[in-house]
Amino acid sequence: MKQDKSLTVVMPAFNEKANLVIIVPKLLAKCKEKGWKLILVNDGSTDGTLEEMQKFEDNNLFTIVNNKINRGYGAAIKTGIETCSTEYLITVDADGQHRIEDIEKLYNKMLETDADLIVGSRKGNQKSGNFKSLGKWFIRMLAKALMPVPIHDLNSGMKIYRTNLAKKYIGLTPDTMAFSEIITLIFISYRHYVLEELIVVEERISGKSTIRLQTAFQTFMEIINIVILFNPAKIFLPISGICIIIGLIIGIPIIIAGSGVSTGSLLAFFSGILFFLLGLIAEQLSMIRKSRNQ
Repeated sequence: MKQDKSLTVVMPAFNEKANLVIIVPKLLAKCKEKGWKLILVNDGSTDGTLEEMQKFEDNNLFTIVNNKINRGYGAAIKTGIETCSTEYLITVDADGQHRIEDIEKLYNKMLETDADLIVGSRKGNQKSGNFKSLGKWFIRMLAKALMPVPIHDLNSGMKIYRTNLAKKYIGLTPDTMAFSEIITLIFISYRHYVLEELIVVEERISGKSTIRLQTAFQTFMEIINIVILFNPAKIFLPISGICIIIGLIIGIPIIIAGSGVSTGSLLAFFSGILFFLLGLIAEQLSMIRKSRNQ
């Protein structure tokens, strides 16, 4: 069978020994068949993940990169991206939810469409709890409100990238779980060709997800940060407008009544002007940083 050596599978892992002993042998067999490479980033696991995975390590096929301490999901993926040397790379989670068949599906779609990033969408088959689903919906709506986002499943862990672009932008991404959303928003903001392809998500083999309420808050803050970087007017101009309008609504009736000028209305009005000027400064800084990153 013809092999294509232009793809690397990057898998971050933190205390996923029970899952990896099931996943890795099957994935390695597929990589050997297709000529793909596999990079496992052990992110400071304490359950014997590293020792177990070293039994499978192969210099030509399977590379293990070891973070001595837990640096975070995003940091682990960034380590894998930095280690990758093939034209394309695909990230998959180590909990057994992503199918090997979908790796090949996204790779073929990448070659067929010449895309820069394809997100493996879990739309229609996610089995998250109500609270978790609500959090994902809120994050998606926030992102779409602040910038044009043609992607439904922003935080999917299965994505296939052009490696050179992924390496170019990882300096703008966080080390946390918010990496998944932010890297997608960055590709979209830089006008790269981003697509979405449906995948099937299996049940986690064992263990529990590490996603918590804190993860949603971190993601919220990172989305605000990335919007301020790429389109600060989306943040500052609405705030400026609201403050000025409030100042006028409060102040005009008082002035008409002949009672002078309200301190509160002046505060709101000048706060609006201040936010407007901050937006102009942020816009200039955004242009400088983006030009440097280009």
